[in-house]
Amino acid sequence: MCLAVPSKIVKIDGLNATVDVYGARKEINLILMPEQPEVGEYVLVHAGFAIQKIDEQAAKETLALFDEIAEKMDEDPVS
Repeated sequence: MCLAVPSKIVKIDGLNATVDVYGARKEINLILMPEQPEVGEYVLVHAGFAIQKIDEQAAKETLALFDEIAEKMDEDPVS
């Protein structure tokens, strides 16, 4: 299974970019993008590469689902 994480671009330097995910900054590569994204846009990141633009609403909805899954994993399964 592959998982791509919605990430907000905060800086672009040629084919490299810095993205923010949950407050963590990560360097990624833009070489696989069909069109150059802009600072402030969201992209899906897989294995260090941006693979697709995603609109802000969809990105936030997906990150909210990730939060929900993480909360469920933290819950005590024995009640």
